Amino acid sequence: MPQNQYNPYAFKPSAKHEIMRWVYSGLVCLLLPLLLIVLLYRLATGSNTFGARVKERYGWLPKVQNQGGILLHCVSVGEVVAAASLIKHIRLQHPDMPVTITTTTPTGKDQVQQIFGDTVTHLFLPYDTPLAMRLLLRRVKPKKVLITEVELWPNLIHLAWKKRIPVHIINARMTDRSCRSYGKLHLLFVPMLRKLSSICAQGSKDFENYQTLGAQPEQLVLTNNIKFDLALSEKDKQDIATFKQAFNTQQRLVLIGGSTHDPEEEALLTTYTILKQSFPSLLLVLVPRHPQRFEKVEQLIQKQNIHYSKLSETEHLSETTEVVLADKMGLLKSLYGIANIAFVGGSIAKRGGHNALEPALLRVPVIMGEHTYNNPAICQALEAQGALKIVGDTQQLTQQVQYWLSHTGEAKQAGLAGENVISTNRGAIEATALTIGA
Repeated sequence: MPQNQYNPYAFKPSAKHEIMRWVYSGLVCLLLPLLLIVLLYRLATGSNTFGARVKERYGWLPKVQNQGGILLHCVSVGEVVAAASLIKHIRLQHPDMPVTITTTTPTGKDQVQQIFGDTVTHLFLPYDTPLAMRLLLRRVKPKKVLITEVELWPNLIHLAWKKRIPVHIINARMTDRSCRSYGKLHLLFVPMLRKLSSICAQGSKDFENYQTLGAQPEQLVLTNNIKFDLALSEKDKQDIATFKQAFNTQQRLVLIGGSTHDPEEEALLTTYTILKQSFPSLLLVLVPRHPQRFEKVEQLIQKQNIHYSKLSETEHLSETTEVVLADKMGLLKSLYGIANIAFVGGSIAKRGGHNALEPALLRVPVIMGEHTYNNPAICQALEAQGALKIVGDTQQLTQQVQYWLSHTGEAKQAGLAGENVISTNRGAIEATALTIGA
């Protein structure tokens, strides 16, 4: 694959484009007081999860000791996990390259620290005002800016372009719905796209939608989805072995609900309640997507009069434990490693569905709801090979879990099919690294 030859600095935005960008910037600035009110409310109610570092969202950034290198922006946990493989690949070639990772959520920050420790710098991405983004670039002084999936921030991209810092969208995603939304603001988003050095599309539909929005053919490269390059770390393997012993999985059947949202925990609890009579060794593991929901999910379990344990307080499960609430972050992939069947959340809830490849990597058959628009190509590939089953409601969820618990041979084949989908679609990491010149 030849390195991309597109020259973003030859692009000359029109006066209309510049006026539209300043209108956008003004609207963002007008929203800042409202955001501050929300912040003060969260501080008053004790629900502020950013802690003292919330000021970074307004541009008050600390000094960055290791400047230069790569500035990588990820929204939250899923994007951090996916991009981590690319950063590790780059560091094999450039072990001393500084890396600064920005996120917009505290859970994303926690994931960065868990994967990289103090080997990278973490910052919260400021709101997209000209001043805040100028301060970010001044603090970090990056040689390259990498943005994951669909985090298109006009001021960040414009200011990097003005400083001739290449900006690359990696694992670029553009759903039909997002394409229609961005298309309504073409005076803002078309010039922003033209300022990008490359767009590494994760699928053919994403490639086509970026073209529809006005990206140039020379900018676009179909690298496929870097999530297919998922691998188990040594820590993952150690955690899986620990959980197998702690959960006594030789004697239990395990159904896991990963990255769940409301009302998915309730659906899984209903499924469990119906099936536990036929499968008395069945154990349900619930892993809510957001830590602020741990308490609410615990209350939901308590209402069911079910014997449960919290992962944070348990080293070894008793035989009477029926449900485990995973109230610790960063362990989902390892928990998938002990499961017989996995439900991947955000899919009955209308959140677009989370990463189905993590359980597939571990040969676990996958169930999801109908809302899988965040990763359509991944879900289509898994479903086509029988590794993923789509359900419409709680009744269908129960039926599919019951079927795989009763037909263990078919469940095993579904798990193997998922692993095969991953192995045949690998290669996006190398293609992306080549495209961005890393």
